Amino acid sequence: MKLAMDVMGGDNAPQAVLDGCLAFLKEPEAEGVTLRLFGEQRILDAFIAAHPDEAARFETVYTTETIGMGEHPTEAIRKKKDSSLVKAIESVRDREADCIVSAGSTGAVLTGATLIIRRLKGIKRPALATMIPTITGGCTEIIDCGANTDCKPGYLVQFALMGAAYLEAVEGVKNPRVGLLNNGTEEEKGNALTKETHQRLKAMEGVNFIGNVEARELMMGTVDVLVCDGFDGNVVLKTTEGVAKGISAMLKQTLLESTRGKMAGLIGKPAFASLKKKLDYTEYGGAPLLGVNGGVIKGHGSSDAKSIKNAMLQAVRLVRGGVTEKIGAFAATLNIED
Repeated sequence: MKLAMDVMGGDNAPQAVLDGCLAFLKEPEAEGVTLRLFGEQRILDAFIAAHPDEAARFETVYTTETIGMGEHPTEAIRKKKDSSLVKAIESVRDREADCIVSAGSTGAVLTGATLIIRRLKGIKRPALATMIPTITGGCTEIIDCGANTDCKPGYLVQFALMGAAYLEAVEGVKNPRVGLLNNGTEEEKGNALTKETHQRLKAMEGVNFIGNVEARELMMGTVDVLVCDGFDGNVVLKTTEGVAKGISAMLKQTLLESTRGKMAGLIGKPAFASLKKKLDYTEYGGAPLLGVNGGVIKGHGSSDAKSIKNAMLQAVRLVRGGVTEKIGAFAATLNIED
């Protein structure tokens, strides 16, 4: 297996990406995996020279351009043909690598994957999926969490199928419970999009559809796959991240306000550390882009080495789980209208 690494992508690139690669190679799941590094020659040569013992695990592809986080995605993909991101995506298209991992611009990764790797036959729109921890010790998958802001019912039906396929193949969840994000649990609630999607999912065989789900149930463990359009999904995701950070900061501030609070903080420090780890996005790596004809893992823009390593582990599980092939197989048999 080969992973294509966008060394120049992300707020903390290239160091975080390279450090993440080294950390990944120490994991048991890295056995048999070769890393193709895409980036500036000066940076890659210095890295390889500094780690001769691991050099055999790397392939280097020199690039001369970098796509910045604030650039227009479509223009950047079309104009910067020699960028680390474009070259890494092309390697997946050309079957020189099985999956790309990038913490670069979300828009550029999505645009590049769609235009270069292209969609699987029968898939209307690729979708980003991300995992949110629950109080039951598991996770809820949000799909779509930002790739498609304007959707049709047919898109959401396919999101449900792709999300369930990913959980079964990668996370080992049997018969995942699929819920539809809505402003109420009643069947008649929602707008035209959710009402039509609800009826289609309800009538579809092979989908364990449990009905509408409100956003407050996201972390309760009542659903495995939460289906939504990319606009609402991204709002839910960012709100969850913000609330987690806010509560953590307020808790710390409150504990430091008094001697009693400080003592309580010391006593509860292991529990607080455990909770912080559960809510830390770096523990979950990145978000797979499902529905394209190759593996794509989009890491958080501010990914550190640990997050990059976990995104790479996620990529390995995606490839070994045959997620792309499974989604392609069922997409070819479906004739879903918009």
